[in-house]
Amino acid sequence: MELFKYQEPVRFMKQSKRFGLLSLVVVILSLGLLFTKGFNYGIDFAGGTLIQVKYEGKAPLNQVRDLLGETEEYGAASVTYFGSDDEIVIRTKSTTGVVGDDVGDEIRTLLKDTGSFKVRRVDMVGPKIGNELKEKGLMAMLLAIVGILIYISFRFEWRFALASVMALIHDVTIAMGAIVLFNVEVNLDILAALLTILGYSLNDTIIVFDRIREGIRTIKNPDLGQIINESVTRTLSRTTLTSLTTFLVVLTLYLFGGEIIKGFSFTLLVGIIVGTYSSIFVASPILLWLGFDVTGFRKREADKLKREKEKEKMRAMYEQGTI
Repeated sequence: MELFKYQEPVRFMKQSKRFGLLSLVVVILSLGLLFTKGFNYGIDFAGGTLIQVKYEGKAPLNQVRDLLGETEEYGAASVTYFGSDDEIVIRTKSTTGVVGDDVGDEIRTLLKDTGSFKVRRVDMVGPKIGNELKEKGLMAMLLAIVGILIYISFRFEWRFALASVMALIHDVTIAMGAIVLFNVEVNLDILAALLTILGYSLNDTIIVFDRIREGIRTIKNPDLGQIINESVTRTLSRTTLTSLTTFLVVLTLYLFGGEIIKGFSFTLLVGIIVGTYSSIFVASPILLWLGFDVTGFRKREADKLKREKEKEKMRAMYEQGTI
């Protein structure tokens, strides 16, 4: 399905420096947020206890805070609404001293005079486990990037691989900056969303690079910028349809999926937008700036094809008994 029909290729590379400057500014701002404000870690990484409580009517937030403030264990707890005014979340950085303690029963006893409610969820993570999860999450992301670098180096060429990885780092950095800017709580769901962004952005970039490589082989013009313009123009309808449909699905999750997956879906929304943008305006220009040699690539491809034909000829002669 073709959404766009063009008589001539869109001149994407003409604006590459402007978009490159824009991306650089946004990445620097994102890094600034990461180093100054930092992540708002959830209990998955920071450790602590989370209790989700749902009331039959509006939750008496101030009364709950006053009652918990009178206790030693929950005195420093954070109490906030969770999605609606009849549901609250109690967060504390400490865990119960005895593993067998039923935190749900403790909360029911402490809040028995605040109205009719149900304790819907109790999550507890020790600080040591939280640090281990944080380290393993970072390692998973680094290994994914290294694996992608190796894969693309074999499938394409090292300049393609470097351009892809730089685009992926661009996407993840901006997504993390958005997480910090909007104070999204970072937990395992957010880590899963960041890894999903890596896969989504890579898939989009690979499709664009496949078309560029095809254009290098078939388009007679040796100018790489013109080849990229024509190749990206050919993928524009596909990229737009894929990104738009994915965006609408994730937007539905964000709007109607409930508070528990709001952070996950928000991160994906940012990743879809940035990933689609980077496959055209970041990865492709980087390939151009790295000085990819079209003539040299065509010569290598011709030599490779010639060797394959010679091997086929030798094999045929061997089978016929002439050698």
